[in-house]
Amino acid sequence: MSQALALLLAITLSAAPLWAQAQRAESAASPAVSTVRVLWQQLTGYITESAAEVSEAQYAYRPTPDVRSFGQLIGHVAGAQYLMCAAALGEPARSEDEIERTRTAKADLLSALRASTEYCARAYAQSDAAAQQPTQLFGEERSRLYALAVNATHNAEHYGNIVTYLRLNGMIPPSSRRRS
Repeated sequence: MSQALALLLAITLSAAPLWAQAQRAESAASPAVSTVRVLWQQLTGYITESAAEVSEAQYAYRPTPDVRSFGQLIGHVAGAQYLMCAAALGEPARSEDEIERTRTAKADLLSALRASTEYCARAYAQSDAAAQQPTQLFGEERSRLYALAVNATHNAEHYGNIVTYLRLNGMIPPSSRRRS
């Protein structure tokens, strides 16, 4: 092993406990937002992984004519994340259905999902104190934490749809795979 590689490895290993300590401190300082963030990250990760794995042709798949296609589901999740995370940030609401209505290609929908997830990461980075501030969501005054929880719950709801779509296409959903 070269000296440079050994030095890099030593620095990386020595920084890991500091990073873990910082994560624990952040969770302790804002336990409510941290808890909701962990759920949102897991679900959004599963949705994004599913969206990346499904073929372009499967984006048009719908189990019955009266439900969204797989691509429409991804567009809906992306648009809803923008709407709910805007509320959680105290920013002006965005159109929930614009992405679902205007994009059909896998690359465009996956890009929109990833961009909405980056936007939401800002909302899930706020403190518990900030998350207690009031906001408007669906015409009602709620806390920003409520908007974060609704977003995570909404993603869970639609990940359930995605699981069904994947199973109907002979695919194993990310959450059902063995993880090491």
